[in-house]
Amino acid sequence: MSNRILVLNGPNLNLLGEREPDIYGGETLARIEAACVKRAGELGLGVEFRQSNSEGELVDWVQQAKDGFSALMVNAGAYTHTSVALLDALLASDLPIIEVHLSNIHQRDEFRHHSYVSKAARGMICGFGGHGYVLALEAAAKIFEAE
Repeated sequence: MSNRILVLNGPNLNLLGEREPDIYGGETLARIEAACVKRAGELGLGVEFRQSNSEGELVDWVQQAKDGFSALMVNAGAYTHTSVALLDALLASDLPIIEVHLSNIHQRDEFRHHSYVSKAARGMICGFGGHGYVLALEAAAKIFEAE
């Protein structure tokens, strides 16, 4: 399994399943992870999930990702809209990056329409709830096939 994907989840995603289910759905992050592990196995990929409420920890993980991972999937939560530090780390990573959001950020508050992560990402998947993570894995598999 040479292609491993690091899935980074930002602030408050540890509260999935209980925080604003009308926006984020009822799935927990653990359930989303289990679905991704299953699909990654079917695609011949490795996947590792991490979650942090700390911007610095997310930046550290991005910086370390090139040693052992072939791509990044990032749901930066609120840092999507605020973190130049995370953007700089993503740009320096030299890895394919796929941005994921549970909700459609373009249908929400105006301040959520801008994503710093998008500048570094090959693409964004948003609005499909937890299934968006599975779609992002499939996109990563296509990226690996093309390279």
